[in-house]
Amino acid sequence: MVGTKNILSPPMAYDPQIHHRRSIRLKEYDYSSVGWYFVTVCTHEWRCTLGNVLEDQFIINATGKIVERSWKWLGEHFPNVELDEFVIMPNHLHGIVIINEPRRGGSRTAPTEPKTKPLGRLIGAFKTTSTKAINLRNGSSGTAFWQRGYYEHVIRNDNDLHRIRTYIQNNPLQ
Repeated sequence: MVGTKNILSPPMAYDPQIHHRRSIRLKEYDYSSVGWYFVTVCTHEWRCTLGNVLEDQFIINATGKIVERSWKWLGEHFPNVELDEFVIMPNHLHGIVIINEPRRGGSRTAPTEPKTKPLGRLIGAFKTTSTKAINLRNGSSGTAFWQRGYYEHVIRNDNDLHRIRTYIQNNPLQ
């Protein structure tokens, strides 16, 4: 039939001329700069592996608890990173990441220049940490857990922050 796709045919080989992703990132924006960022990270193939919704309430499972610990680890491991509101859903996580001024390190005689990881590296660290812990628990070394990439939005003002916090808090009801 014309216009239908044979679902049994093998996937097309990667061709950089036609298979390319357009970035949703703001051009010329420094994602390691001080600021508030809203992120959404989705599980691989949108699999509902983090818990279940029962009677309008999300019940987190063991895998979801690993994700929660890994998310909190992000704020504990990086001294200039704080976490604000977040919610774990069956197949994704929404959260607010705050990147603060880096603290100066070293001694008075040999100060070191503080370095800040950009948002993408922070989310990458979260994904790596959580995936390793989940795969260790499941005995599935090397298995993809998260989708490639993530959604981000630079929070620009208090109204934006309030709207996003409300969205995160109400997400389980939706």
